[in-house]
Amino acid sequence: MEKLEKLRVICENTGKEYSFDPDSSLKELMGMINPELKTPAMAVYVDNRLKSLDYRIYNPHVVRYLDYTALDGRRTYIRSLCFVLQKAMADLYPDKSLVLDYALPGGLYGELREVKPDEDGRYVVISVTGDDIRNIKNRMAEIIAADMPFSRVKQPAGEAEKIFLSHNRPEKSKLVETTGKCFVSVYYLDGYGDTFYGPLLPSTGYLKHWDVVTYFDGFLLQYPGISDPEKIPSVGNDTKLYEVLKQNSNWCNIMGASAVGSLNAAITSGHSRELIQVAEALHEKRYAAIADQIYARRDQVRMVLIAGPSSSGKTTTSKRIALQCKVTGLNPKVIGLDNYFVDREHTPKDEKGDYDFESIYALDLDFLNEQLTDLLDGKEIRIPTFDFEKGRRLFNGKKMTLGEKDVLIMEGIHALNPLLTKAIPNNRKCRIFSSALTSLSIDENNNISTTDNRLLRRLVRDNQFRGITPEETIMRWPSVRKGEVKNIFPFQENADIMFNSALIYELPLLKYYAEPLLRRVPSTSPAHGEAIRLLKFLDLIVAMTPDEIKVVPPTSVIKEFIGGSSFDY
Repeated sequence: MEKLEKLRVICENTGKEYSFDPDSSLKELMGMINPELKTPAMAVYVDNRLKSLDYRIYNPHVVRYLDYTALDGRRTYIRSLCFVLQKAMADLYPDKSLVLDYALPGGLYGELREVKPDEDGRYVVISVTGDDIRNIKNRMAEIIAADMPFSRVKQPAGEAEKIFLSHNRPEKSKLVETTGKCFVSVYYLDGYGDTFYGPLLPSTGYLKHWDVVTYFDGFLLQYPGISDPEKIPSVGNDTKLYEVLKQNSNWCNIMGASAVGSLNAAITSGHSRELIQVAEALHEKRYAAIADQIYARRDQVRMVLIAGPSSSGKTTTSKRIALQCKVTGLNPKVIGLDNYFVDREHTPKDEKGDYDFESIYALDLDFLNEQLTDLLDGKEIRIPTFDFEKGRRLFNGKKMTLGEKDVLIMEGIHALNPLLTKAIPNNRKCRIFSSALTSLSIDENNNISTTDNRLLRRLVRDNQFRGITPEETIMRWPSVRKGEVKNIFPFQENADIMFNSALIYELPLLKYYAEPLLRRVPSTSPAHGEAIRLLKFLDLIVAMTPDEIKVVPPTSVIKEFIGGSSFDY
């Protein structure tokens, strides 16, 4: 028998080329080069496509191994850990439903629920006790210590639906039904079948660091932070964030669209118009409630500060709140923080030696606070402008005072950082955090990242209005996220009010715009793997039609990203 020719495999981690037998796994190749890999691999890019370490090769490839510090490596670890949790829960509570609802800074928030909702559409949550947590952790530890393999089998869709229904996963079953696929990838762990939307680790023994802790009525499934793969972060005080996510999750349940399968069913059955109208009415109600809170404190509050991460809809949110303030009789006035940059030569620099315009010290904090204090004291100030070409502050004669019914609105990434308005007492300020905090899930145990929601918004807006290609947006996103983690999220719990700008219908809408853009990312690009991941995610969602999208009102926050807004930006 003729011996098969060796395959060429180029490893980007080492910059070297290796000869490899056909039908060998990338886990075996990793064993050959392991001394040169500084940290354990979780997954691998094969020609810029994400694959599991068990992937077998039959052609030459370029590969790059991903450790825990790589986003896709971390996602693979978390998916695998979730599967272990699900298996443990199925063993301990076979007649209950495990729901992993959304991510918090301390981990994934989960609940143990009754299988069927009550007459109001709410799922009865079973409080998790300390004894429950010990039992869950012990069972998970047993599964991990046994180093059980994860396996994947392509099964007919009808068979997969029956498996998921038998495991109390009606939303997962409905998703299979509404996507119309003939075959579904079912992963197995010790005979227990489920599905995920990305590769898993080869076996449970890879899971070295994790924890489960009680959190309100549910629990947090914890895993290491991306910067330290061996350290479990402490649970912080994220009560306000939890409450706004929980509120939205309950609302989605009542609407009958808590997961993508139910949302797909609503879209295909012609309920897009109703979804849009109800979601926009909810936003209008919340904008009005925020304005009412500001009005109720009008004797003290003279300043509204609005912060949020990229593509959270801060600009539209500030404009909608300003409109509602006018309805109450208040007169909003806006100060643009970009006009308070220090002169260019005083701008701080980052670790690469480049100007760090996102640093709070890129703003002239002393001058800003001096002007704010004068305004609140009833004095007239000269409003500056900043000449970005010259890197200098200018004055063009514009002046401002605050009258009895005036309220100052300031929006920016540092708005909730106490340093920004250090001279102003807290009782004079109303602080608002705005973000697209989607509580919609793919299914019962696969949540949708709020970061992905915002990335799709930004990708569409960048292409529509800023001349930035999808590839460029994806490549810039890690830097954007780094700035958010440093400058925004540490201060979100300072907010007096949290506004959730997510809309239940926006992913079907964004799919219409984003899908063709993502297909433009070339296969040779480093952004290709992320584009493929987002395309696979969008493939689970039924897109809205242009006629359905026309129903969206011109004041909607989503118009900030797709165009057609009645606001000026």
